[in-house]
Amino acid sequence: MDSGVSPAVAELIRDGVRAILEAPPEWIDEINSAVTDGAGMEAIAGDEALLTVALEINAGNLAHWAASNMADPGARVPVAITDHTRTYIRDLARRGLDSRALDSFRTAQNVAWRLWMEICFSLTDDATVLRELLEVTSASIAAFIDDTVHELAELIDLARTELAGDTHAERRAAVALVLEGAPIAQERAESQLRYRLDGPHTAMVVFGDAETGPDDVETVCAAVMEASGVSGRLTVMAGASELWVWLPCREVRAEGAVADHRGVRIAVGSAGDGREGFRRSHFEALTVRRLLARSSGARRTAHFDQARLVALLGEDDLAARGFVDATLGELRHADADVLECVRTWFGAGCNASVTASRLYTHRNTVLRRLARADALLPRPLPTNAVHVAAALELSAWLD
Repeated sequence: MDSGVSPAVAELIRDGVRAILEAPPEWIDEINSAVTDGAGMEAIAGDEALLTVALEINAGNLAHWAASNMADPGARVPVAITDHTRTYIRDLARRGLDSRALDSFRTAQNVAWRLWMEICFSLTDDATVLRELLEVTSASIAAFIDDTVHELAELIDLARTELAGDTHAERRAAVALVLEGAPIAQERAESQLRYRLDGPHTAMVVFGDAETGPDDVETVCAAVMEASGVSGRLTVMAGASELWVWLPCREVRAEGAVADHRGVRIAVGSAGDGREGFRRSHFEALTVRRLLARSSGARRTAHFDQARLVALLGEDDLAARGFVDATLGELRHADADVLECVRTWFGAGCNASVTASRLYTHRNTVLRRLARADALLPRPLPTNAVHVAAALELSAWLD
């Protein structure tokens, strides 16, 4: 296709594209920041899986524009809609988002254009050629973004229309009212939810990483139900690979459900009764989900009862890390067997014999490891035991 671009400008566009492909990482970081900080992106930025897909699509669009201009400089770039993109659009619709969630593409366009201008000004000092270069590429970028946003807006409107008759949309709206404490009638709420609100509830958040598919999350959820001995549940799709779940029981057995699904984690609230228990258990599960998501450790499931102390002390992440570092000192980086020994010792009521039994080792070994821990601490263990125990618990979630 003849784009009408002069040969000199066509070659400069190709040079610019090569510079894009060799762009420093901070350029990509700046474009990604523009995407996450854009209007309407709050819900997406708070969902790791959804945000990962959004950034991948943005990077894919940049690569597609670059490849098209390398092949045919200045020509109109066709929209690239992949199966990945269609899935993302459906997830946006399921979350109740509309075409305003696409504004991030224009925010990223503004940053990309500024970076592109830097490239253009480095390519030529000829004012006439530079003018044509900027005019041609400005029109190309603007048309590509306009076409992309227009087509994606049509897709999201279609997805929202398809979901309009879906009971999930109605169920999600009813859940939001109950969680907000709105005065929705019990009978109406239960009819829309298809779930009783007057019994016991335990809430879960079942979520995956960027590589996790919805089927994996659903399979794990079904495994938890089977292990917990319940046949019914209330479920709301909260993201691309995240479910909010309420089970009508007091005890949830989640530990074994994730064994075959490495990317999935489960956050469980404490049991409650009635509407207030429904709400409280869910917000507790969200707290645990936040703690699990920020933890780089091997912890895959957690109950709120296990995380109460961390939820209380770890709200301010920077302050929590400062407390851990100041309290544990070099002990934080000690050998795993020393750390395990100290944690087990606290769990055993500071009894060395019980600790040895639980670790299947000799009491003298326990005493040596405790002595090693004491030597690594800024303050002697006997004089600061409460703080050390709290710091060890925090560090297990922060590391």
